[in-house]
Parts: sequence; C-alpha cells; structure tokens
Amino acid sequence: MQLSKQNFQERTDKVYDAIVIGGGAGGLSAGVYLQRYLLSSLIIDKGKARSFWMQELHNYLGLPPDTPGRTLLKHGKDHYLSVGGDLLNAYVEEVVEEGDIFVVRVKIGRQDSIYAEFRTKYLIAASGIIDNLPFLDDMQNVYEYAGYNLHVCLICDGYEMADKKVGIFGKNQRSLEVAFSLGWFTPHITLFTQDMFDVTPQFRQRLEDYGYELIEEPIEKFIGENHQMTGVQLMNSSVVELEAGLISMGSQYHSGYLSSIDIQRQGENLVTDKMCRTSHPRIFAIGDLKVGLNQVVIAAADGALAATGIWQDIRREKGVKPRLDKIDSSFSLVS
Repeated sequence: MQLSKQNFQERTDKVYDAIVIGGGAGGLSAGVYLQRYLLSSLIIDKGKARSFWMQELHNYLGLPPDTPGRTLLKHGKDHYLSVGGDLLNAYVEEVVEEGDIFVVRVKIGRQDSIYAEFRTKYLIAASGIIDNLPFLDDMQNVYEYAGYNLHVCLICDGYEMADKKVGIFGKNQRSLEVAFSLGWFTPHITLFTQDMFDVTPQFRQRLEDYGYELIEEPIEKFIGENHQMTGVQLMNSSVVELEAGLISMGSQYHSGYLSSIDIQRQGENLVTDKMCRTSHPRIFAIGDLKVGLNQVVIAAADGALAATGIWQDIRREKGVKPRLDKIDSSFSLVS
C-alpha cells in the first residue's frame, strides 16, 4: 500500500519483518523478494535515488540501452506495490534499537512535516550515495551535462569514453589517480584541479610520462548544447575542447541515521558478508552503501541476497523445517 500523511497511522502499531531504507534499485529488489517470501515489509524512500539521475542505463542486462533510470524505478515501485508491500515517501532521521526491535523515526513531507515512528525486526540500509559535482557559481550549468556525457562512474561509463578527449575533474590528487584506469579506454586525457589543490612533482612527472595534460586554472563554465558537453571555458577565457568528462570528486553517504548503532565500517562504506549482513546481525546493507562495485545491477542482486538472508533467519526462528521430499537432490538448500 502507498502510505502518505493521510494513512500512515494505519501502520504505526505494526512490527514489520523488515524495513528497507531507500527506494532505489537495491531497495526495491529487496522489497519485492521480501514480499515474495511472504514477509511484511515497508520501503521508506526519500526520493531521487542515484539511478534516478541516470539518463540511459547502457549496462543493465535485458533493458534497451536507452532506458532512463527513472523508468526502471517506476517499474520497480509498481512491482513492489503489486505484491503487497508498503511504500512511504519520507526522510529517515534516526534508527534506534530497542531490544529486538528497531524504531525508525521519519519526517513525512518537506512542508508542514509530520513526524512518525515505525517498527521492524530487521533493517536493510539501501539509502545509497550521491555524487559530489564540480562547484560553479552557476550549478545549473553542471546539471545541464551531468548524467549525459559528463560521467561519474568509470566502471559504468568507461566504454562510453573510448578514444575520446576526456576531462577528469577531481577534488584532490588522489582522486585524479582514476586517470590511469581511464587510460585503458582512451589516451586523450586532461586533468583539472580548478586551483583547489596542489599536486606533487612526482605526480606531475607521472602525468607527463603518460602524456596527460594537467590544467590548474579555475573553470568558469562548461560549454556544449543539447546536454552534450564539448569543453570547458576557464576563468582566463580560454577554452579546452573535450568530448566527455569524468567527475571524480567523491560522494556523500546517506547512512547518518545509523549513527547511534555500533556497526563496522570501511571508510564510509558498511562492511558486509556475502549475504549483505553487516556486523549487526539484524542490519543488512546493500548497493552503494556497502563495500563493493557501485552498479545498479549489483544493487538489485544485493537486494535479493539481503531479503533471502532475512527469510532464512525468520524460518530458523520459527522452526520451519525444509520438506526434503520436495527438494531435488541436485539442489542445495541453505536453511
């Protein structure tokens, strides 16, 4: 059921089997699997998942390569609701552990907000990350090209930059190291510091050895048309022609709601086992929050794993035994 300000009270006394925080590809996949396992679930989605900004999903198996990310999300939400899941558009402010139950505190609505609490046995953190973009006085100028040929993921889009003139926009010297991986796809690489940081003489020499250009002048604006960036104009009015860009400025991780819970991290990522279980036995992390590849297809697979792990736990708790007479001898059942 789609929950809102008008009807959320119908679920505040319920204890869900699992609450999923985040309605991207991973969270929706987890929700669908939870419902198909006949468990009760609630997805709390603040909106604008990372995949929402993807203009075309070129590497999602089985989908036309021009499928927008928002189309994938719409189909996923429709699927989840069709199998009986609850979905709430809200912002999760805090998760508190009370014995065997998690209390999830949310804010519903940006204006005239209402605050509510929901309860669950298990939690799936699927709230993902958002990429940092180059900061310009006119940020609309950045949004004009981001997600088109101004990319944020080498793994996703390296192929799209093959043999093109590519600019890399970093936030520190370490972030510019991606140039040496991008070199697999193209030798035509220009790196931009925007005069925000210095690089070492050793790094300069390394760039020179590879034939990569380093530009430290601040950027005034991106240039191009029809969402296709063709270069940058620097503050000194000179223009650097490009055919694509790669932003390497890090990300913001949306997991602050877990700050009161002791949980193992690697940097800002949550550490999980092969079933996406964190160091807390009743909290799972999927997609971009966990250590691993930041890919839509990986997030969807993570959702299936996390939901399956929760189903296995609940079956054990209830003492449900597998019906061995119904299991093919070639099939390995994890119970």
